[in-house]
Amino acid sequence: MQPMLATRGDHVPAGDGWVHEVKWDGIRALVDVSDGRARIYTRNENEVAVAYPELRGLGGLAEDLLLDGEIVALGDGVPSFGALADRMHVRDAVKAARLAQTNPVTYLVFDVLRLDGEDLTRRPLVERREILLGLGISDGFGDGERIAWQVPPTYDDGAMLLDAAEAQGLEGIVSKRLSSLYRPGQRSKDWLKFPIRPTGSYVVGGFRYETGSADRKGPGRLGAVLVGEPTADGLVFRGRVGSGIAGKAGQRLGELLRPLVTDVAPFTEDLPRLDVAGTVWVEPRVVVDVQYLTLTTDGRLRQPAYRGVRTDLDVADLEGP
Repeated sequence: MQPMLATRGDHVPAGDGWVHEVKWDGIRALVDVSDGRARIYTRNENEVAVAYPELRGLGGLAEDLLLDGEIVALGDGVPSFGALADRMHVRDAVKAARLAQTNPVTYLVFDVLRLDGEDLTRRPLVERREILLGLGISDGFGDGERIAWQVPPTYDDGAMLLDAAEAQGLEGIVSKRLSSLYRPGQRSKDWLKFPIRPTGSYVVGGFRYETGSADRKGPGRLGAVLVGEPTADGLVFRGRVGSGIAGKAGQRLGELLRPLVTDVAPFTEDLPRLDVAGTVWVEPRVVVDVQYLTLTTDGRLRQPAYRGVRTDLDVADLEGP
């Protein structure tokens, strides 16, 4: 089964027909419990239980159970996708057990889809939530022993929660209609997501053509740009941005960048081969705005999206004192 997905909302709904939750910066996962064993499936239906041995105890919650939630690495109390990256691709049981001690994860459960052979997806969220709370899943930490799963609270005031999430540096919120049924694999307007995405100004140091477009007559279409942050030591690479570069926006940006083509990479460090392949370097003169989710632990923009050229800013305006 694939999880139900939320649609991006344009305003946080109000009223007693909605409930609001924190949007966690982790990995969406379904946990299928049967025969005393917990099987963990990602959104693309890969089974990944070996990577998270601290969640093995979920197998003792019930004889038959299907949960929906988010695997997070809380670190200093705030979910960190960068910390979770160390756990995501581990398939060696010995290594996973070691990481479970040094970099543990928590499973934040927000829905129950099956219990003791009964399909609960056709029940409204308000009933599923009541059943979930009745399972006795711990909502905190035990005496001296870490509890690796919990049911996070929900809130009635979505606008207040969004403000609080932004103040605490969280990813955003999700608003859910209490009458909503669970529709596996579907993106529904009964669930609305409101990510908190900061925007920053960066300098373009290179670009890539859209696959195949550079082989045709005339200038190719831009597929992505490589951006960096100017510092006293030079242009520090912050990532590759492809989202938002299409149509007239990409055409205009291409017109600005092509006269600046150079053979020299402008970034201070040697970039990974994945980023270098197919890249056309440019003199670092064009400043663009990029919206993103957060910075990874190695200083890269996570889920960046191009917003436009900042004609009112020069590179010197971005440099520190």
